[in-house]
Order: sequence, then structure tokens, then C-alpha cells
Amino acid sequence: MSESLSPRSPDGSAGDADYGLIGANYSSYRVPDPRIARSILNALGDAKTVLNVGAGAGGYEPEDREVTAVEPSASMRAQRPANLPAAIDATAENLPFPDDSFDAAMTTFSVHQWQNLAAGLSELRRVTRGPVVVLTCDPDLLHRFWLAEYAPEVIATEHRRYPAISALRAGLGGTVNVRSVPIPLDCTDGFNEAYYGRPEKLLISGARQSCSAWSFIDDELSKRYAEHLAADLRSGAWDVRHGALRRQASYDGSLAIVRATAARSG
Repeated sequence: MSESLSPRSPDGSAGDADYGLIGANYSSYRVPDPRIARSILNALGDAKTVLNVGAGAGGYEPEDREVTAVEPSASMRAQRPANLPAAIDATAENLPFPDDSFDAAMTTFSVHQWQNLAAGLSELRRVTRGPVVVLTCDPDLLHRFWLAEYAPEVIATEHRRYPAISALRAGLGGTVNVRSVPIPLDCTDGFNEAYYGRPEKLLISGARQSCSAWSFIDDELSKRYAEHLAADLRSGAWDVRHGALRRQASYDGSLAIVRATAARSG
């Protein structure tokens, strides 16, 4: 466990983004996509008890398993629907469970928020008997997304915040498999790449703010980025360069599932 974490925000957010400020409309735009959910469920295998760390509003929690959710942000805990279990107020780096408590653990779009990645991954492994499943983005692939042309500081922020896949491998240990997750054209989970073929969505302020990287640039710069994109959409310049994406059924971007199983001695 880590003993040198920075103080949490008034909302309880433990990472570098304060969801008390940016998370009010999160669940309106970040609706779990059923195709991504199936990929996570497959990675969990036959686990009956599942720990979800950085659980947020409950996206991607399997409803046919016994789930224990951990979420430090009060704003995000409050957005969890009534059919899901209440989340425990705790952080990845200090999980309040005995060793080997769960059949499997999962975390989605969360590892880049942790203050101490190695400590959080170590804790996930400590409390989990079986697979640990991490839905994340590979920072080395972010530059391929067209948003880099319009909002370079947003992509640079994501590249800085998302841990390298090699760091996840090292922190989880055991046998680690990494699989790219195709992003469907009509993806309901509004992270930046989900709008690869629907660029107009990123003109909506709420959609942008539901991707935490946008909160690291000031409002004026965000407005300029949106105006640049809007101008190219009006003129047709975006479609000249990227219009084929509007008809592309899925996009192989940075989204990936990292699945680790512990090495067992004897």
C-alpha cells in the first residue's frame, strides 16, 4: 500500500481529475456500450465474485455476478443506478479487503487516474485470486486519432496520463495478455475516440467534459479547438480528410483490454 498519496479533493476524487467539478453529466454521455461490455465479460471468464475498482457510475459492471464496487468520488457514487450495489469509498492504492478475496477484479478507464499505479496494481493482484481485467487506452496509439489535428493538447494530456502497456504488464505480473478492442461507429460510451465517425458530437461541451482530458485545458483553448473543428465541418475540410470514417463500422484505436492471471507457485 502507498503511504505518500496526495490529499483527496473535497469530492473525494483521488486522482488528478476532480469529478466533483466535471462529473455532473458524466452518465449522460458515458453510457456503457454493450459490445465493449461483452469483451470485458469474456475476459472475466467464469468468475462469480468480482471487484470493480474506480467503479464510477457503474458502467460495465456485470449484473450476473456478485460485484463489490470501489469508487472514491462522491459525485460518481451518487450517479450509480439503484439496481447496482452502493460503492465503497476507497482508493485503488488502499483496498480494504483481505488477500485473495475475489475471483476476479476489473477496472475501466481508471488506471490513468490513480496517484500510484504500481501500488494500485499490486493491491488489485493482492485481493484477487483469478484474472485482473483492465480496460484502458494504449498511449502509444493515441496519435493516430484525427483529434490530434484539432485538439493536440488534449491528446498530449491523454498520452501523458495513460500508463504505458509495459507498466501495466510489470505491475500486474504473472501471465498478461493484451487485446485491442474495436470501437463501434455508434458507440454509446462517449470517450474521445468513440466519436471517430461522428465528429459533430465533440462540438458539444458536455460531451467534451465527459472525457477528463478536456478538463486539463482552459475553457478558452477548448472553445478554440471546437471552433476549428466546427469550421472544418462547415467547409467540408474534415470530410475530405476523414469522411470515410463516417461509414466505417468500427475503429481500431487505442482502446485495449489488459488481462493478467497470477503466476502460482507449486
